[in-house]
Amino acid sequence: MALIDFNTRTRPAAAPARSTFSLFTALAVWRSRRALARLDAAQLDDIGLSPKRAAHEAAKPVWDVPATWRR
Repeated sequence: MALIDFNTRTRPAAAPARSTFSLFTALAVWRSRRALARLDAAQLDDIGLSPKRAAHEAAKPVWDVPATWRR
């Protein structure tokens, strides 16, 4: 029987970093845009958005996000 020395075994290289749009990111974007669509004018004023701008943002598709949101 051969013995394997696990201390000398090489590990595979890490996968390169890439910009992917995961299902979790899409779900988070969808939830946040739905929540934004439900805010009234006073709540939108509290966060500094006009109702027109909020409606525009809420109507965007889930894949339309800034590149910094992608993992």
